[in-house]
Amino acid sequence: MNALLDPIMQSPQALRYSEELRRALAREARERRRFYNEVREDQKAEFINGRVVVHSPVTLQHNLVSGRIHRLLATYAQVRSLGTVGHEKLMVRLSRNDYEPDIVYFGLAKTAGLEPLQRAFPAPDLVVEVLSPSTEAMDRGVKLTDYAAHGVLEYWIVDPDGETIEQYLLEDGRYDLALKLRDGRIEIRAVEGFVMPVRALFDDDETMAALRDVLGLTASG
Repeated sequence: MNALLDPIMQSPQALRYSEELRRALAREARERRRFYNEVREDQKAEFINGRVVVHSPVTLQHNLVSGRIHRLLATYAQVRSLGTVGHEKLMVRLSRNDYEPDIVYFGLAKTAGLEPLQRAFPAPDLVVEVLSPSTEAMDRGVKLTDYAAHGVLEYWIVDPDGETIEQYLLEDGRYDLALKLRDGRIEIRAVEGFVMPVRALFDDDETMAALRDVLGLTASG
C-alpha cells in the first residue's frame, strides 16, 4: 500500500487528489445502492469497480459443469451437515464490489449467521468460477484479488473447454496456485474431508459414480 501512496504523498496536490477520490467513491456508493435496489432476480448482474456488469446467458457446457459441481458439493455438505452451498444466484457483497459466483460454500460458522430471506451474503469459504470468454479476464483478475483480500479460503477456476481445475489457496492474504489438474483427485480444503475426482466435473458417468461414493452406495445400489 505504501508503494501506491508514496508518490501521492510527495505531491503538492495530495489533498486535491484525496478530495477527488472521496467524491468519486461517494458517487460510486450511490450507484451501488441503485444497483442493489434495481437488480432483478432473473438477471445475473454484478457491480464491479463502479460499474454494472450484466452477464449474457451461459452455454449448455457451462451450465452442465457448474451443475455437476453443485450436485457433488451440495450432496456432500448435506449428508454430513457441513454448511451451505449456493449455485449461480447468491450475491456476495464485499467491501466495494458485488459478485454472483457460479458456486459458493459457507462453512458451519458462516451458515449459522445466514437467514432464509437474505439477499446479500458475506465472503464465502469457497468460491468456484466456471470460465467463459466474457468473464475470464474478471475471474483471473479483479475477482481473484478481491476474494483473497476478503478472506475466501479457497478459489477454483474451472475451464470447461480445457477440462481443467485450478485450485487457489489463501496464504498470507493472497492466493497461491496449489494445483492445476485434468485428471486424478482433488481435495477441497475448505470442505472437511471432501476429495473429488476431477473427471466428475466433465463427465456424467463420473459424476454419478462420485455421487454414489458420497452417499455410500455401491454401483448397483
